[in-house]
Amino acid sequence: MSDPRARTICCIVGARPNFVKIAPIMRALTDCDRLTPQLIHTGQHYDVAMNSIFFDELEIPRPDINLEVGSGTGTEQTARIMLGLEPILSTRPPDMAIVVGDVNSTLAAALVAAKLGIPLAHVEAGLRSGDRSMPEEVNRLVVDRLSDLLFTSEQSAIDNLISEGVSPRRIVFVGNVMIDTLRACSTRAAPVRSTLSGAGADPALSEQAAALGFAFVTLHRPSNVDDPERLESLLNALARIARKITLVFALHPRTRAMIESAGLDALLLTSSIIVTPPLSYLRAIGLMKEARFVITDSGGVQEETTALGIPCLTVRDSTERPVTVQQGTNILVGTSIEALASAVDDTLAGGGKRGQIPPMWDGKAAERIVAAIDAHLGGRHALLPA
Repeated sequence: MSDPRARTICCIVGARPNFVKIAPIMRALTDCDRLTPQLIHTGQHYDVAMNSIFFDELEIPRPDINLEVGSGTGTEQTARIMLGLEPILSTRPPDMAIVVGDVNSTLAAALVAAKLGIPLAHVEAGLRSGDRSMPEEVNRLVVDRLSDLLFTSEQSAIDNLISEGVSPRRIVFVGNVMIDTLRACSTRAAPVRSTLSGAGADPALSEQAAALGFAFVTLHRPSNVDDPERLESLLNALARIARKITLVFALHPRTRAMIESAGLDALLLTSSIIVTPPLSYLRAIGLMKEARFVITDSGGVQEETTALGIPCLTVRDSTERPVTVQQGTNILVGTSIEALASAVDDTLAGGGKRGQIPPMWDGKAAERIVAAIDAHLGGRHALLPA
């Protein structure tokens, strides 16, 4: 039983990447009798496949509060989350609020906490792509300026924060909480055949993919899917790649909506592309573990593939996670369709890039985060060595 004098730590999440990051933190907070966790879900992702299944698979307790804000533009979501959070946090202010990642919920919660004078901790602080056209980049910059404790996952994040004038005493290098979850769940990952069968894939093609190999694809960034011409070029490129290797394409709701509105559905009818709906965490990890390589524009997938040792081809010009390129299995192929095709050919011919697991991606990041918060609230500085 926790101490009745325990400090309340409010964890605020809103989207799939947040769930993956908060799961080990909630467990570590629960194990500390001096801290009492509270979980608020903003409801930024409301699709069942992107929401409740993750709570079940990751064994996250049901939220104490769900704001259910739903979808909308970035500004609309941020405003609705702020309006929902303010009365909750002002009525019973927690001793500290924790935000994770860089989604709209992260920004909204940080702004409300700052206005109410609630101490704020940011998990995954300091990551920078250098591209302010990415909404997430703006969110990162603002949240880090407002945070009292900045928990970093790689050395580049520390360097970024210090160059921006953040006091080193506020920065704590803890490692990567996404890898905590990956390690905890890896043995429960869903078998490939089960996932493909559940998605309604052709049995013969599913067997071919499982037996002969496949590449896993995820694409959802506005820079890749919002422009119909760019999206059409990417889909055509995937169709050509599918002539060489079966592709399993987990179709994000945003990407599906853009394909349908642009009338590009026919480009997904290539016989060697298996299209799935949004996947649960255990199904996505199961595919990622067994893929010959991954094509993505997701930041989290760059980290997960590095930890799994799976070659990753990132369809972006920059990454906020440079350690995945410098030490891991990630290659930035840029936005050129020709460069993507060339990278695929090189990967098929040579087996793909091999790397190593970055420092402190050891499955214990959440424990270090909770230890630092406990020490901070107890008046003891807890800067951990890099």
